[in-house]
Amino acid sequence: MFKVAGKMFALSQLARRPLRISLKCEPLLAEQLREAYAEVLPGYHLNKMHWNTVIIDGSLPEQMITDMIEDSYDPVVSQLREARRRALGWQPDEPPRWISRGHDKGTLE
Repeated sequence: MFKVAGKMFALSQLARRPLRISLKCEPLLAEQLREAYAEVLPGYHLNKMHWNTVIIDGSLPEQMITDMIEDSYDPVVSQLREARRRALGWQPDEPPRWISRGHDKGTLE
């Protein structure tokens, strides 16, 4: 379990092969990722609306996995007090390169 300030943003059994990691995700984007990639599944034993389980077997680009981890981490950190965010060195990022943002909803490129 991976937490920041006591709040979970990722879950994984690190010894499992292939490695799988469950990550928080915006509901619309979570569905789009599942439809587009066989390696992205509904969150195992988690709220499937907000969590995806990603199989890390070399099929997905490393940058995409990094972006999904950051997208899971950022909303948790953004809810912390400003002083805590500063202490963590957190700054909001641009949308990931593999996502094209519409007016108010993210869509896959």
